[in-house]
Amino acid sequence: MTDKPTTRKDLMKPVQLLGLAFIAALFAGFVTLMSMGFFQTRPADQIQRALIVALVAAGATFIIVLVSVALMLLAVDPSKVTTTVDRPLLLPKDAPDATTPDASAERPAPRAEGSAPGSATRSEGAVPPRSDDDGDAPRA
Repeated sequence: MTDKPTTRKDLMKPVQLLGLAFIAALFAGFVTLMSMGFFQTRPADQIQRALIVALVAAGATFIIVLVSVALMLLAVDPSKVTTTVDRPLLLPKDAPDATTPDASAERPAPRAEGSAPGSATRSEGAVPPRSDDDGDAPRA
């Protein structure tokens, strides 16, 4: 049973893109109407102004969502949509990851004898005093 390869046309279904943009536009328009008091008892000029501003906000939201989602879909390689990724995504392709046996190229330094596992000695990261520190109280 072979699946046909995923194409860009399968990813960019116009009904889904338009539906998502339309829902976002409706939400933006409704929020604008609510915030401008469209559903309250107001003078006619304020209601008309709220309706115009809501239509402009809804139209701008529709266009912005439609264009941004379409551009993000253009960045996706259709052949890589169905493949599984078994490595970290943010590492370079040639970098070893934690699943390979040679991943730990840097071994931890051996502890000094007699030191506790959590204690730091001078060689393991204790911060030496600065040369201008004389041990007095902090200067103002």
